[in-house]
Amino acid sequence: MGTELSKTSTMDETSDDPPTTAVLLDNCHFSQVVFNNVEKFYVPGGDITCYYTLTQNIVPRGKDWVGIFRVGWKTTREYYTFMWAPLPGDTRSGSAVQQQIQFKAYYLPKDDEYYQFCYVDQDGVVRGASVPFQFRAETEDDILVVTTQGEVEEIELQNKNLRKDNEELKASCARLQQQNIGLQEELSKAQELQNSLESLRSNTEKLELELNSLKKENKHLKELDDCREAELQQLKEQIQKVTSDKERLETRLKTALDHVDQLQEQNRDLMKELEEQKRLSQILQAKKNEADEENQKLREENDALLRQLSQTREVSSFCVVSQAQAPIAAPEGGGFLFGNPYCVAGANLGAGAADVASVRKCPMCDEVFPDEIETSQYETHVRSHLLECPVCSETFEKSNKQVFDDHIFCHALE
Repeated sequence: MGTELSKTSTMDETSDDPPTTAVLLDNCHFSQVVFNNVEKFYVPGGDITCYYTLTQNIVPRGKDWVGIFRVGWKTTREYYTFMWAPLPGDTRSGSAVQQQIQFKAYYLPKDDEYYQFCYVDQDGVVRGASVPFQFRAETEDDILVVTTQGEVEEIELQNKNLRKDNEELKASCARLQQQNIGLQEELSKAQELQNSLESLRSNTEKLELELNSLKKENKHLKELDDCREAELQQLKEQIQKVTSDKERLETRLKTALDHVDQLQEQNRDLMKELEEQKRLSQILQAKKNEADEENQKLREENDALLRQLSQTREVSSFCVVSQAQAPIAAPEGGGFLFGNPYCVAGANLGAGAADVASVRKCPMCDEVFPDEIETSQYETHVRSHLLECPVCSETFEKSNKQVFDDHIFCHALE
């Protein structure tokens, strides 16, 4: 019944189950918390207040609790109901501290079995237990009535014996307390060893995991190393190929440099030749200038000749008319540069108009053309003795072919 009710018990501060342990009764420390003013009987249906004292041998913690246990319990898991133990205001003085907890009637046992208060720390270890009590009304049989002096003396003797037994019990409790302290230290050491063992186990598991990870990483590194070896061999082959290409390119570069040197030698020769050509060009330019001057003179002479041709045409017409009217001897030469091409010295003036009709004479080849020849034919014949520049339309005599060629070459240099 106590176990079932413990799972449905209430707490003022929290609804979590209290910390318990399977430690047996013989290993508990009952003297660190002393319960005070515990009644032999508590009336059912009412709240009860539990009074206890925290000695200097205990340090209260936040999860300590006070439970009601049925007498005969073996472990702290067998509590009927419990309340969280309040923390004292100040525990630095090292003296005992008085505390109290109130249990509500609704959660108290309803039978007349014997129960007791127990103080349990947050490790589930009992630090103090009260004397047994019951939940029932007090009866007349529970009231002791002293009626005789003998009975009083007997009661005093009994009290003396009880005090003696109490002293012995206190001494035994002190010895048990010392033993409990030693056991607590051993338990702490065992707990520390247990914690160390758990830590070692945890570290071992971590190391095993790390070892497995390192093995996998080592396997991966070996695979990478094999790949690196293959890549290294490939790089060696590439380096060898690049070296071969480099040597071949160096050979080609050397050949190209030699060719460049040869080209530079040719270039120097070409520069010399160009300088010579420039010098010749200057000479030709000078000749061209001279030829231009001569050409200008020839052009002026050609213009004069053309004017003379026009004048001779008019004179020829005049001579024909004059000879038809009166035979007059013309002055020799007629005052022209090449003589009168239309009148012949010593000609028979009486021969008639057909004999007097003189012919035109070419100033280049002295060829004579009859008057009936059209002027355009005569001019075409005169131009046949000339060379015309296709660039600047300047004309040269065919007899001065070299001057004409030098003139064309100068245009090519421009």
